[in-house]
Amino acid sequence: MAVGKNKRISKGKGKKGKKSVDPFSKKEWYDIKAPGAFTVRNVGKTLVTRTAGTKIAADGLKGRVFECNLADLQGNEADSYRKIRLRAEDVQGRNVLTNFWGMDFTTDKLRSLVRKWQTLIEAHVDVKTTDGYLLRLFCISFTMKRPGQIKKTCYAQSSQIRAIRKKMVEIMQREASACDLKELVGKFIPESIGKDIEKACQGVFPLQNTFIRKVKVLRAPKFDVTKLMEVHGDYSEEVGKQMERTAAEETPAEETEEAAAE
Repeated sequence: MAVGKNKRISKGKGKKGKKSVDPFSKKEWYDIKAPGAFTVRNVGKTLVTRTAGTKIAADGLKGRVFECNLADLQGNEADSYRKIRLRAEDVQGRNVLTNFWGMDFTTDKLRSLVRKWQTLIEAHVDVKTTDGYLLRLFCISFTMKRPGQIKKTCYAQSSQIRAIRKKMVEIMQREASACDLKELVGKFIPESIGKDIEKACQGVFPLQNTFIRKVKVLRAPKFDVTKLMEVHGDYSEEVGKQMERTAAEETPAEETEEAAAE
């Protein structure tokens, strides 16, 4: 390039007197708290711009959706194929209280389930919980060989697929509409609904790998602080419990004090 052609480089005149401010100096860290259905309550931390004038920090946090792994929430590595979505509902002090906002499978888990020589059966249904949440549940299942089967394939007939799908929808509606969101999340974690479907469809065609693979929250009721506190229970920091000393432990300490006094 010829000298003096690039005017931006050649001109050394910039705006004087304007200091570069680190944007992180205006931010604050908040702790994300998971609902009481999960074992590990402290999910992580999130950033938000500090309250300034009419712009309140809490408003910037409400509505945020955090995606985390169920293995981290339960402390169990076997659940690592499930992703849980948590939505920020309320801010109390430096704690962001979240509620369940959906569930999904990791891509690698779904891909590992799909194989040749078997039939994939899927069903979905919209259900309303007792506390007013409208959810869409997606179920997935696969046929398996009968005991002692020699034949390579285990394909189900279309009439059997329809019968299985009907039972899937019935069980999902029955399980979800009879409880609130907190209880339903408790059913998703151990995959009790999938086991019920396998048991119910045993007479039609033996099934394997039956899961509620996805949950979407279509509509949530109006925000209620008391209900959120019921979901969270005691969200305070886990502080170690004070140990009570037994009489046997106290005796040596008393003896040493008496010896020192003498």
